[in-house]
Amino acid sequence: MKRVAIVGSGQTHHTGSRLDVNGPELINEAVIRALEDTGLKRKDIDGVLIGNMDHFEGVNGVELWSIDGNGGLMKPTIKMTTGGTTGSTLAIGGYHLVASGHFDRLLVIGWEKNSESDTTGAITTAFDPIWDRMVFAGAISGLAIDAMNYCHKFGVTPKDAARVVVRDRMNALKNPFAHVRKEITIEEVLRSPLIADPLRLWDMCPRTDGACAVIYASEDVAEKIAPKPTWILAAANRHPYSYVGDVECYPITSLYHASREAYAKAGIKEPLKEIDVMELYTPYSYANLSWIEALGLAKPGEGPKLVWDGATEMDGELPINPSGGVICTNPIGATGLIRAAECAGQISGKAGDHQVPGVKTALSTGFGGCFWSDILIYGEKKP
Repeated sequence: MKRVAIVGSGQTHHTGSRLDVNGPELINEAVIRALEDTGLKRKDIDGVLIGNMDHFEGVNGVELWSIDGNGGLMKPTIKMTTGGTTGSTLAIGGYHLVASGHFDRLLVIGWEKNSESDTTGAITTAFDPIWDRMVFAGAISGLAIDAMNYCHKFGVTPKDAARVVVRDRMNALKNPFAHVRKEITIEEVLRSPLIADPLRLWDMCPRTDGACAVIYASEDVAEKIAPKPTWILAAANRHPYSYVGDVECYPITSLYHASREAYAKAGIKEPLKEIDVMELYTPYSYANLSWIEALGLAKPGEGPKLVWDGATEMDGELPINPSGGVICTNPIGATGLIRAAECAGQISGKAGDHQVPGVKTALSTGFGGCFWSDILIYGEKKP
């Protein structure tokens, strides 16, 4: 099994609607930027891995009809799609395809035009019509149940959750690719419309049009392409549920078990001290509190204290979401892959104004489905 590194990436400038481009054109923007970042040409790429939530949109076969934009002409071109975890599935899938020796230089692309899809309608109809559909009408209701359970269990308040929104919005101001780039106050979050108790409008992520492309390379060529490759240290996932009623709201067991597997693979015993940056797929504010507990950063019920103490700020002990995270940018099929790209940017020193100094180890997550979770850990040193 070969060691694998991320050698470059490219993103679009994410926004709520890109009426000026079609899907292949949007994809191509990210691909061109990734190739420019590495100095590679299309002819240098051995294969393409691409995905979005195509089955949610009723338009399948993206690996075929986007060929002019994705650069896969006359090359092996593969699609992966797993709903909300599509981006992180692509990140893990790209790692395995290169580690297995199938490719030395693999272009991995995640994208979404949420402005042209009905994600909520698709999620609603995806669930069992007898047992699940009436209580899980789209993504928001399920997340509200998770948040309400956490609040009742530990006395967490809407103000605690709003503090997370303020943090991520402030970080996004320094990220030119972020969709939502506007400072917000705790009071503004608490005054925003209630959409599913306890979730308010600004507790939630946006619907974003955007794409991200990441180039993976085997150890045979990675250091010839990038002066400072980002090495994949570990990957793990848990997709454990079939019915919403089977979900354990706290802790999020998929994230708990996936992270413990990844920590063991990477030799990490104290994640709060040993990881320098985290980019988390947390699509709503309360997840930034309870899920960091599942990751082992805080004891049960103490996630809010970690946030209020400033440990997760840009200058804190463990900065979380220096890019602004999913609260600020969410082109679903690309979201988990953006987390990987951002971690690689932090380790290679290419994160620009939202760069955290001295990053040597980073972690990204993916989230979707019935509380599925994906984990990747990255490092500056070859494993």
